[in-house]
Amino acid sequence: MATGKEIRAKIKNFESTKKITKAMEMISVSKMRKAQDRMKAARPYAEKVRNIAAHLGQANPEYVHPFMKKSDAKVAGMIVVTTDKGLCGGLNTNVLRGVTHKFRELQAEGFGIQTVAIGHKGFGYLKRIGSQVVAHVTHLGDKPRLEQMIGPVKVLLDAYARGEISAVYLSYTRFVNRMKQDVVVEQLLPLSSATLRAQKKACEDECGVLQGWDYLYEPDAQTVIDDLLLRYVEALVFQAVAENMASEQAARMVAMKAASDNAGHVISELKLVYNKTRQAAITKELSEIVSGAAAIAV
Repeated sequence: MATGKEIRAKIKNFESTKKITKAMEMISVSKMRKAQDRMKAARPYAEKVRNIAAHLGQANPEYVHPFMKKSDAKVAGMIVVTTDKGLCGGLNTNVLRGVTHKFRELQAEGFGIQTVAIGHKGFGYLKRIGSQVVAHVTHLGDKPRLEQMIGPVKVLLDAYARGEISAVYLSYTRFVNRMKQDVVVEQLLPLSSATLRAQKKACEDECGVLQGWDYLYEPDAQTVIDDLLLRYVEALVFQAVAENMASEQAARMVAMKAASDNAGHVISELKLVYNKTRQAAITKELSEIVSGAAAIAV
């Protein structure tokens, strides 16, 4: 049985741990609010560029952008968005489990896989499983910038435009609320006409407008659509990173709160054990004193 000194040392260690996890919880709360603000600020642009891309996909059907063409190559690309740091519960584990499941599906169909890692955790995992990582970016900080991600993502986009890749997938964690985050593995390319039509219909239903759209292109339709669809893909990737960062802070807040609560429970149990041990020692000493006094009296 542990002595009172050992139990006091354990209590002190757990109290120190509780202080650290409580501080990390408060930091995560502050960062989560800022991450949510950035995520919400990015959503209007992402939604608008989706709507315009959907309208342009229907307004100028005679020009087919390379992103809307499907290649026969037996290679698929995957953009994996994870966090740079840990201590955020099962956030990274869940998204990497979804990525692994998608890898198995593609490999069962005979596809090779090229990956782009955004975040240190995903990069380390992809290297461990032997995946072909063609580009990566880590240490984005608390305020991600689009120019940090353009280079690595463009590697897959250029390969797709050249016909070397048949599809590009995007995996990340979507922020729902503080207690819930959903894993998303969605097809980024090719942009099917059905997808664009669905986005167009969703916009019209939301706005209450059912009409045709037409645009004046300057300098020409091909140049405008080429730039727009590139911005469209970049906006989706940036939004995914913003969603993932908000999810990271929410998951870390919950994990650190659970750690603080568990530390509190352990401290309470250790104090109870310490009091019982101390009481047993006092009782033993009293018994020895009484026994000694009785022996002297005899």
